[in-house]
Amino acid sequence: MNLILTLHSLLRWAVVLVALAAIFQFSLGWAQKRHYDSLSRALASAFGALMDSQLLFGLLYFFWNGASFSGGFALRHRWEHLALMLVAVLVAHLPSRWKSAPSPLRYRNGLFAILFSLLLVVAGVFALPGNRWLTIFGL
Repeated sequence: MNLILTLHSLLRWAVVLVALAAIFQFSLGWAQKRHYDSLSRALASAFGALMDSQLLFGLLYFFWNGASFSGGFALRHRWEHLALMLVAVLVAHLPSRWKSAPSPLRYRNGLFAILFSLLLVVAGVFALPGNRWLTIFGL
């Protein structure tokens, strides 16, 4: 069970790195009025896929170990974290909804979707007690 929690905790850094790269790419694309390219599409897809992986590991941990009262955080903190992260994953997939939109609109909407998703992730991490950002493995 610690393996799932460790993977869940390590994968968050990949989420943050891809989100920062996507924010940079989408900001430049929107500001420079560039054509929506394959790198932007790949970053949006990678961000969504990493968020899905986080959700999978989080749900495995939650239902296997985390939904009980034994050890760890109070059940209320776990449900708050789960609810915020579910919404964050849904928002992370919004850029794929604008496939037929013009490039500036895709860049703008994708940028705001990724920023909002990342904001929800931060809120979800802060829903857990203690400072979870500064630990490497999150244990």
